[in-house]
Amino acid sequence: MSTTESESTATAAQVDIPVINVSRIDTDTADRLVDAAARFGFVFVELESTDIGYNTVQHMFELSKEFFTSPRAEKEKCAISENNKGWSSMLSETLDPENQTRGDFKEAFNFGEFKDGHAQQPLPDSLTNDEPALNDFFTSCHNLCVRLLQLFAMGLQIDEDAGGKDWFSSRHDLSGPSGSILRLLHYPIIPASANYIPGKDIRAGAHSDYGSITLLFQRPGQEGLEILSKGWQPVPVHPETVDTSRPPPILVNIGDLLSYWTGGYLKSTVHRVVVPPSAGLTGEDRYSMAFFCHPVDTALLVPVPSTFLQERGKKRGAMEAEAQGKVITAAEHLKGRLAATYGWKK
Repeated sequence: MSTTESESTATAAQVDIPVINVSRIDTDTADRLVDAAARFGFVFVELESTDIGYNTVQHMFELSKEFFTSPRAEKEKCAISENNKGWSSMLSETLDPENQTRGDFKEAFNFGEFKDGHAQQPLPDSLTNDEPALNDFFTSCHNLCVRLLQLFAMGLQIDEDAGGKDWFSSRHDLSGPSGSILRLLHYPIIPASANYIPGKDIRAGAHSDYGSITLLFQRPGQEGLEILSKGWQPVPVHPETVDTSRPPPILVNIGDLLSYWTGGYLKSTVHRVVVPPSAGLTGEDRYSMAFFCHPVDTALLVPVPSTFLQERGKKRGAMEAEAQGKVITAAEHLKGRLAATYGWKK
């Protein structure tokens, strides 16, 4: 199916993604995570089973709205550059350049890593006083990703003498710069003057994520995410198994690097954001937050030392590249993907 075919329909069946409690690092949790990642490329994680509080998430959404409602002139002072940090305006990002005729109907602000509690980039006036909160949230997201990476390593049965459960997490420590990004996202109501054409225009074009894993925080009632699995299937903010009185779980998805490392066993599933039929073009603004977890820039994309994967004949990705003498670093992979997204020269 073309990524530009019509947007989701009211009758499209929602994908049944498992919801998992990750409060314990044990083999049962690890096996369930790996199974979901291998089948869907996505898994829900109970917010209550993490160290990220519901009130913290709500506060971050408040900061996000404060920034995106600030004057354009203020946002332009922090315009995104080739280091992938800063503000990207409406239509400036094209996630599906082969099929889109114009950019995504969204704006975003990217925060890179913090050092000693301070951002290594200009902050807009509306967020300057909230630097400690931003730093804390970034750190909490990174810590959750480390826990998930340890669980994935356990589920893949990575050889103990090669690092065992720390094989992935040791490549995602804070020893050096990385491509990790905390991204605030705003999908505004689309004005009639935009001449938005469903099927040709889109809020976020079809793509897979560039890093290892992604954490996605969403707000109740603000659907729009779809994954490409037996056609385009909508992903709920609140799965049917989670009572709506509870906070929405965190949606975790596998990125290109974890798929590449595992020879495609863990899926980096293509996904997009559309205007859901129930909302129409005059619905409410959509806000979300994503934490894109990347390894340190110097990490080599070499095969995962796992008998579990070898027995399943996984010889693509890093294994195939190594055989051809084409091992690259995490930074080299990211630069290539960003160049295509923003039209920058490599």
